[in-house]
Amino acid sequence: MRLIPAMDLRAGRCVRLLQGDFDAETRYDADPRALLGKYRRFGADWLHVVDLDGARDGTAGNDSVIAELAAENALNLQVGGGLRDAAAVKRMLDLGAARAVIGSAAITHVEEVRSWLGRFGPEHLALAFDVRLDRTGVPRVTTHGWREQSQISLWDAVGNFAVAGLMHVLCTDVSRDGALCGPNVELYRNAARRYPRLQWQASGGIRDSRDLHALADAGAAAAISGRALIEELIPPRELQAFLPNA
Repeated sequence: MRLIPAMDLRAGRCVRLLQGDFDAETRYDADPRALLGKYRRFGADWLHVVDLDGARDGTAGNDSVIAELAAENALNLQVGGGLRDAAAVKRMLDLGAARAVIGSAAITHVEEVRSWLGRFGPEHLALAFDVRLDRTGVPRVTTHGWREQSQISLWDAVGNFAVAGLMHVLCTDVSRDGALCGPNVELYRNAARRYPRLQWQASGGIRDSRDLHALADAGAAAAISGRALIEELIPPRELQAFLPNA
């Protein structure tokens, strides 16, 4: 399993939200390029970047920062936030992102997103499904920066693309995001069991190396971690097993 550090950008600054709440924001002094360099020295080969302004408003508020990060040629960038049409996806790839992350559009414009997999190539796209578990334990997808709750299950949402060449799926348990309460290991175990050919990326709640080992055992191909890494809660030596260039 690969560990992918995460960087959330709002107005060009590194921040973290608690459970996607823009009113529960923590700002960090870290410069985005300096943080990218730090993760490269750790041995990471990918960086997951979220444009929070894009996720909330659909604006390209952090494009200049993303372009600067891509120009460093230090890590492969996987970038999401507000990519709701083909032009936005193309713009992000043209900025230098190796992979664009599609969120709400994968629910609201299924046929169009299917065509993007053919146009841009499945290696260059990841579909992001942010979920909340309902009272029966079924993961239901949220959209538009986690502000809208749908009744679509994660399994049905992924199933819409199962025969369209989909490779990468990023799944976040919203209730755990930024909370350092441990990931929903059973969610990813179930996901890997249902769709074993997909490369599942687990996000939300990672607090220590034990969580990383648990996600690896559950079948996750990658784990996304933001707060635990930026706050240096996990000793670098404990990350080495999950960083290809360590």
